[in-house]
Amino acid sequence: MNDKADLLTRLINPKEFQEPLDVSGYESSFLYETLYLMTQIRLAEEKLASEREFGTIGGPVHLSVGQEAMAVGISKNLNKKDRVFGAHRSHSHILSMNPDFHKLFAEVLGKETGFSRGMGGSMHLTDKKNGFYGSVPIVSGTVPLAVGAAFDARRSGTNNIGLAFIGDGAIEEGVVQESLNLAKILPSPTVFVVENNLFASHMNISLRQPMRSTCRFAEANKVENLLVDGNNVLEVYEKSKVLINNSRNDGTPCFIEGVTFRHYGHVDWRKDVDVGVDRSQEDIEEWMKRDPIQRLSIGMFEAAIISKQDYQNINDEISQDIISSWEKAIKDPYPTEDKLLTRVYCNED
Repeated sequence: MNDKADLLTRLINPKEFQEPLDVSGYESSFLYETLYLMTQIRLAEEKLASEREFGTIGGPVHLSVGQEAMAVGISKNLNKKDRVFGAHRSHSHILSMNPDFHKLFAEVLGKETGFSRGMGGSMHLTDKKNGFYGSVPIVSGTVPLAVGAAFDARRSGTNNIGLAFIGDGAIEEGVVQESLNLAKILPSPTVFVVENNLFASHMNISLRQPMRSTCRFAEANKVENLLVDGNNVLEVYEKSKVLINNSRNDGTPCFIEGVTFRHYGHVDWRKDVDVGVDRSQEDIEEWMKRDPIQRLSIGMFEAAIISKQDYQNINDEISQDIISSWEKAIKDPYPTEDKLLTRVYCNED
C-alpha cells in the first residue's frame, strides 16, 4: 500500500510525469494507430465543445478531452465479443472501439442515423456490434450490468469479459461496492476501470474521501488491482493487458485505476475554474503539459517515427473527416414520431 501511496502522491501532482513517452520496443504501426485514434477522439470532442458553445447542440455534452489515454489504452486489449459499459462521459469509450464521427455527431443531434437511432443523445450511447453495450447518465448505473454480462460470459464457457468504465465519483455509490463483492464471490470476469480525474462533478476527491486512490475498495474485496498513470497510453495498455488477460483466463474480476485530468469542466466547453474546488487555471495549464497526446507525439518525434509535419497531416486529415461527418449529420433526418414508443424498449428497429 505504501508503494501505491507514494505513486499516487506523484500522480496527483500535475508537475510530475510531463516527459515524452519512451516508445522504444513498440512497432511503429502500433504507435501510429494509437496516436491517430487518440487524436480522432480529441478533435471529435473539441468539435462537440465548439458546437455546444455556438448553440447548435441543444443538450449537454460531457467531454473527455485530456483523458483519451484511458479509453484507447484499455480498448486495445478488448475484442468485439466483450461487453463494455460506460457512463455519462463516454464519447471516448465508444469512439475508441469504433471511431465513427458521423454516428456520434448524429446521435448528439438526435438524428435517425446516430448510434442510438437519435433516441439517446450524448449520454445514452450504444454500439453492440462493436462491443459497446451502453452508457447512461445514472451514476454507476451500468456497473452491475457489467458484472452480469461477465457472469453470463463465464457460464457460457467463453473467455470474454464484462467491463465498466466509471469515474472517481461513481466509486462512492453503494452499488459499486456491491458489484465488487458479487464479482469476486461469483466469481465473474468483470473489469472495473476507474478514470480518476480527481473532481467527480466539481468537488475534489480529497474533500469527499479520506484517501485519493480508489484501489482500496478493490483491496477490501480482495480484487486484483493496479494504479497507473492515466495520461500514459502505453502504460495503460501494457499494465491493463496483464489484468484483463488474467480475468479472461481465470474468470475473476480486476480493478484498474488511472489518474487523469479532464481539460474541460464537468459539462460542456467551460473550464469550471469558478465553481470547482482547487481547480485553478494554473493547475489546468500544468496538466496540459501532461497531455497524453502530446507526450506520445513528442516521444514519436524524438524516435524519428513521425515528423511534426506528419502529425500536422494527421490532424488535417482527421479535421476534414470531422467537418464532412458533421455536415452530413446536420442534414440527416430525425426519427419519425411513431418511433417514440417502439424504441423505448430493446427492439431491433
